[in-house]
Amino acid sequence: MVAHVTTVAFQGVETMPIDVQVQLTSGLPAFNVVGLPDKAVAESRERVRGALAAIGLAQPPKRITVNLSPADVLKEGSHYDLPIALGLLLAMEAIPSDALDGHLALGELGLDGRIAPVAGVLPAAMAAVGMDKALICPASQGGEAAWAGEMEIAAAPDLIALINHLNGSQVMPVPQPKLAPPVQDPPDLADIKGQETAKRVLEIAAAGGHNLLMIGPPGSGKSMLAARLPGILPPMTPTEALEVSMIHSVAGLMIDNGLSHTRPFRDPHHSSSTPALVGGGQRARPGEVSLAHNGVLFLDELPEFQRGALESLRQPLETGRAVVARVNAHVTYPARVQLVAAMNPCRCGHLDDPDLACSRAPRCAADYQAKISGPLFDRIDLTVDVPAVRASDLDRPPPAEGSREVAARVAAARLRQTRRFAAYPAEGRPRTNAQADGQILQDIATPDAEGRKLLTEAADRLKLSARAYHRVLRVARTLADLRDEDTVRRVHVAEALSYRRVPVRG
Repeated sequence: MVAHVTTVAFQGVETMPIDVQVQLTSGLPAFNVVGLPDKAVAESRERVRGALAAIGLAQPPKRITVNLSPADVLKEGSHYDLPIALGLLLAMEAIPSDALDGHLALGELGLDGRIAPVAGVLPAAMAAVGMDKALICPASQGGEAAWAGEMEIAAAPDLIALINHLNGSQVMPVPQPKLAPPVQDPPDLADIKGQETAKRVLEIAAAGGHNLLMIGPPGSGKSMLAARLPGILPPMTPTEALEVSMIHSVAGLMIDNGLSHTRPFRDPHHSSSTPALVGGGQRARPGEVSLAHNGVLFLDELPEFQRGALESLRQPLETGRAVVARVNAHVTYPARVQLVAAMNPCRCGHLDDPDLACSRAPRCAADYQAKISGPLFDRIDLTVDVPAVRASDLDRPPPAEGSREVAARVAAARLRQTRRFAAYPAEGRPRTNAQADGQILQDIATPDAEGRKLLTEAADRLKLSARAYHRVLRVARTLADLRDEDTVRRVHVAEALSYRRVPVRG
């Protein structure tokens, strides 16, 4: 007899069904796992043996062979423990032969028989819905799996409870969709005194989803401004929240947490490697640019990042996808992010202050900014100078307008964009002005006659690339949305052009 249990292998946020086959045959006692398992899967035999012993079941003195089919696909992760154990229980006739018909299982086993949480429960649940199967998963992740839709879920705390459930002697509670707790008291823009121009640009970036670069001396408030961007962004739609949760589930960041409507904010250290930013490693895990999908990727001290790591971001910023190609894996993760970066004008940070600037200025600035390539600068929609804060600014009372007022204007502008884009087919439909391209961009952002004339003249004088030209149009469209105007006019184009910056070159 060969027992069969269904589970999944993960390929990015996609899944592949895996047939776990367990066979007991006569011969010397042995426990072999075949089918291209990695070390974590190969070690599952010891966890399964310990879990069975903990619930009072002895492993049969036979030759146990576990085959993970298809055999030419690499199997990674500890979530194979539970399906292997269930297959062995079927082969031992400890549970009815039809108990696992129409079920998909995943979970890690402890030596005491408890079922521990694993990465990827939400994509596995989505796969189970697609295959019209019920799901067996760890108890702590039932609320995560419930977001996949209408399906039967057996969220078991331990192996003995699951056996009793499958034998019909115990009924486990039906898990309810779980929401992550909201962020309490996020940083408020009212905490920042002065920097009115930077606040204005931050609002524009939030309204249109535009990439932003802040340049200023140390202590001018660049990081404070970036930290307050999530507080003025609108909450994610259910579709966006599900996309983000799928990635975080595969990365193991949703364990014991529920689905969140707060946009991701990722701020990796400047020592991060290329695989850490874009994704990769032995198991082709998602990188920071994918973990920030539908949210913000904040790169502080931009020139201090490795040159290769920054250049690897160029394709994801343009296409919204991060492709990780390895010898044993080729996966694609969503990576539609809003890049926010901060940097000093030069290495010493005081280029514009004659009392503090080094003797190498302006060569110091040229060398420092040359670490950022022209193509990467070209992908930034908005650039703003953040000057040093004076002592007189710190003595002023808090500003009357904070994050709540700015967030209301941002939400109104985003709503206008949503209504405008609803007229286009769902396939390829942009969600923000920053994502508009091709014919859609021409339809929504073509300026009036005076605006076109100004843009043409500026493009020739500033030597704007085609990409930069279109990014100016997108920013101008956002400026019109913030003013509740249907037509992109000269004033919008002029302000959008003022935020284009030509990098210092030696």
